[in-house]
Amino acid sequence: MPKIISANLNGIRSAAKKGFFEWMAKQDADFVCVQELKAQAEDMSPEMLAPAGYVGHFQYAEKKGYSGVGVYSKRTPDAVRIGFGNAEFDAEGRYVECDFGDLTVISLYCPSGSSGEERQTAKFRFMDAFMPHLQELKASGREIVVCGDWNIAHQEIDLKNFKGNKKNSGFLPEERAWMTQLFDEVQWVDVYRGIHPTTTDEAYTWWSNRGQAWANNVGWRIDYHVATPGIAGKAHTVEIYKAERFSDHAPLTIDYAS
Repeated sequence: MPKIISANLNGIRSAAKKGFFEWMAKQDADFVCVQELKAQAEDMSPEMLAPAGYVGHFQYAEKKGYSGVGVYSKRTPDAVRIGFGNAEFDAEGRYVECDFGDLTVISLYCPSGSSGEERQTAKFRFMDAFMPHLQELKASGREIVVCGDWNIAHQEIDLKNFKGNKKNSGFLPEERAWMTQLFDEVQWVDVYRGIHPTTTDEAYTWWSNRGQAWANNVGWRIDYHVATPGIAGKAHTVEIYKAERFSDHAPLTIDYAS
């Protein structure tokens, strides 16, 4: 009965100081996918590399203080793939894939385009490169869960202020169409929406640090479990944890029946 957590930490050292690993220890999850480490290998403490009861596998960005992802698991993976074979984005530390028997667990951090036109163009390049990879994964026949910060709110119910964000990165028509293709054509499953098809406010996983976004719950749902239909159909409970704040994102936990 795998229990899987996805958490954008917005700096693993910062999240550690805010109690993330103490919280993680209490969750008894089988797999914990983390994003936006903002650390290099030499910055990682023993607790960050291998929290009690877990082994960790990571991809660090070449640029210091930037990006980076990891997968923690209770057992050693049968196979680990660091990066998805794209030189530009593998250098940014965006993808770790681990096999456990018939299940593959992936931690993903999609680029953000919010800093300007150059990064939005890079985000579109990532989307163009990553869709064929997702198609290949789906065609493999394995059960797969891709956890992470996709930096796209798919539908209007996935963010508070959808009317004011239609021309902003993260809610652009091209981005939303890409997600629709992923779900409708390639037939991956948005696991959260499978359980809660119409939930709005309680679905948000990220809040801007600007203004009073957190206080007023002006949020976005940009963190997902995206899974193959078999394991997605076994998902039965979901939690977005907001009682403590480890970063500007909230951890997303989903239980999958065995």
